[in-house]
Amino acid sequence: MEQRIRIADIAEELGVSTATVSNVIHGKTKKISDETVKRVQELLEERHYIPSMAGILLAQNNSRIIGVVVNNHEKYEGKVLEDGFVSASLNALVFALEKAGYFMMVKATQDWSEVERFASMWNMDGMVLLGFCESDYEKLRAKMHIPFVVYDGYFEENKAICNLIIDNVDGGRQAGEYLRRMGHRRALLLADNEICVDKDRMEGFREGFQDGQTCFLQIPMNRAGRYRFYRENMDQIRECTAAFAVSDAYAVEFMYFMQENGVAVPGEISVVGFDDNAFCETCFPRLTTVGQDADRRADAAVRALKRLRERSGGAGTEMLPVHLVLRDSVRAIGKGGMQDA
Repeated sequence: MEQRIRIADIAEELGVSTATVSNVIHGKTKKISDETVKRVQELLEERHYIPSMAGILLAQNNSRIIGVVVNNHEKYEGKVLEDGFVSASLNALVFALEKAGYFMMVKATQDWSEVERFASMWNMDGMVLLGFCESDYEKLRAKMHIPFVVYDGYFEENKAICNLIIDNVDGGRQAGEYLRRMGHRRALLLADNEICVDKDRMEGFREGFQDGQTCFLQIPMNRAGRYRFYRENMDQIRECTAAFAVSDAYAVEFMYFMQENGVAVPGEISVVGFDDNAFCETCFPRLTTVGQDADRRADAAVRALKRLRERSGGAGTEMLPVHLVLRDSVRAIGKGGMQDA
C-alpha cells in the first residue's frame, strides 16, 4: 500500500519549512515569494498530495459548517434519525442552511461531552442541538465560544444562547379543548416521562380538557415493553374514549395496537398525536395531531445563528406557534356532539 505523502515530506524535498508548505496549502501566501509558492504547488501536484479536510477547516476563519447534534436517547432504540420529528427537523435544516451558504454535519450521541469535541474537530461556525432536555447548555456555551441554537431547551435564559421552542402548552390545550368539544370526558395521556416537553404538552391538555378526567400512563421506552404494557392495562384503557399521545410516533403505534386487538379507531377510541409528521397523512385512519412548522423553525435557527455570529442579537427564547390539524382519528360522541372530524 502506497504511503500517504505528508507535509513534512514535501518540505524536506524542497528545503523549506513545514509552515511554508502548510501556508501554501491553506492559501496564506502573502509573505511567501511567488517562486516558492509555485515550487510547492508543483511538487504537491506531482506527489498527489491529499490534504486533510479537518486541517484545512481548522486553518480557516469560517468553515461554513453548522453541526447538528441529536440526542440518541434510548427510547429511539438506535433509530433516532428515523424518528418523524427528528427527520423532519433535519430535512428542513439542511435546505435552510444550504440556502444561507452553509453545510450541515450531523451527529447522534447520548454522550453530552462529545458535543464540544464534535464542534472543535471541524472548526464549526455554529451548532444546533436537538432533543437534549436537562443538559448543561450554559457550561457548554462557556467552553465552545461559538454560537448555538437549541430546540426545546430547558434552562434559564442565557444571552449567548438562542432557545427555539414551540408553544407546547398551547398545543396540548388545543388538543384537550377539541376532544372536549367532541364530547369526550375521559382521556388517556401517553408519554414515557413527566418532564420537559412532555410535561408541558400534558399540562396544556389538562387545561383544555377542563373538567374531563385524564389518566396518565407512563409507557416504557421500548416498543416490546409498550405493547406488553398496553395488553396488561387494557381494562383501564377501555374505560377511556380518547387518547392524547405526546408524539405522533406513540400515537400511531398505539392506534395500530388497538386495531390489532379488535378496538376500532376512532369508533371505540379517538386518538390525537403531536408534531404532524409526514406519516400522519398515510396511516389509517389519518391522524389528528398538533402541527408544528419544521421549515419555519429551521429558518429561525439560521437567522439566530447569523445574528449570534454578528453579535447583533439572536439570543434568548423564541416561541413559535402550533396549530391543530384535524383528520380522521377522532369522532364525536355523546349528546350534542359535533360531527365526526
